[in-house]
Amino acid sequence: MVWEDGRGDPASYPIMKKLRSGYTTGACAAAAAKGAALELFDRGTEEVTIAFPDGSRHRFSLLWRKIDNGHGCAAVRKDAGDDPDVTNGAEIVARVRRGGTPGDAESPIAIVGGDGVGVVTKPGLAIPVGSPAINPVPQQMIRQAVGEALQESGRSAAPSLEVCIEVPCGEVLATKTLNARLGVIGGISILGTTGIVKPISAEAWTATIATSMKVALATGRTEIVLATGRTSERAVQAIVRFPEEALIMMGDYLEFSLLEARKYPFHRIHMAAMWAKLLKGAMQKPHTHVRHGMLEVEDILAFLRRQKIADQTLELLRGAHTAREILERLLEIDKTVIDMVCGCAKKHYEELSGLPVSLYLVGPTGRILYRS
Repeated sequence: MVWEDGRGDPASYPIMKKLRSGYTTGACAAAAAKGAALELFDRGTEEVTIAFPDGSRHRFSLLWRKIDNGHGCAAVRKDAGDDPDVTNGAEIVARVRRGGTPGDAESPIAIVGGDGVGVVTKPGLAIPVGSPAINPVPQQMIRQAVGEALQESGRSAAPSLEVCIEVPCGEVLATKTLNARLGVIGGISILGTTGIVKPISAEAWTATIATSMKVALATGRTEIVLATGRTSERAVQAIVRFPEEALIMMGDYLEFSLLEARKYPFHRIHMAAMWAKLLKGAMQKPHTHVRHGMLEVEDILAFLRRQKIADQTLELLRGAHTAREILERLLEIDKTVIDMVCGCAKKHYEELSGLPVSLYLVGPTGRILYRS
């Protein structure tokens, strides 16, 4: 939800506006593939309707369509709705031609990746090393959409077809993602499990975290780094110097990440966080983003009081306006309180993950202030 400013009388006071959902790259690829197949079979159209995994049907306008060197070609503009997706607005292109090696024993439709679609180079993902980064559900949607195009074209027998998915700006877009760390090189991944992108959804974050752990395990990593942000990650990496497969950006999904790590036979977690997020861990808050609740100074002081911090120290902290100001004061008056908070956080992290945790408190400038 986002706020929309109202004006004038009370009837126009600020209201909540529902965010608009969009479509995954997988859904767009399937729609483009159907448009391209129809173009190949002389049934060109300006829009197509395709089936989604839940049985619903959705209509897509084609950005363009043409015959090019024996290929039927079509494109769809990715619309991610109100989700801040780096692929929003990207052109998703499909090129369909007769011939090619069947995709599998049950389908005469082969799916390949073209320009802007990454290639998998590390184990642990849902698709094998060396394959184009087109996930299983999008592959299923593409084959179903092309199968519908065959039916609508009056083909009783399905010929062998090759579907090539391209994203013209995919290699540039990939630099704004974690693809390289996961072993997807040269472009973006064609993703989606439902066809729908929910705005500002946790699904993309948690899926990336889970996939990162699978890659870490598959590449032989026994210890992983969980970091809340780039600054924290860089600070710890300067000490541990692990391969990039061991580095997992958890963002604000603290509890999810620790519970997910519990599923794998890792030997140790290296947890990197700045003060405010580490405080939330010590206070056992499952999410560390501000949208799940401001970290009020009074709540921090109440937590410290429950930990038997001396009244004199608490009095010196009273009047601070932010968690950062509390840290600055503690660095001057009583660093043992910082040690105590880090100890509480470490204990909570180990209880959630069932694994030993090495904890790193990273300061605002990227310097490690505490390490256990």
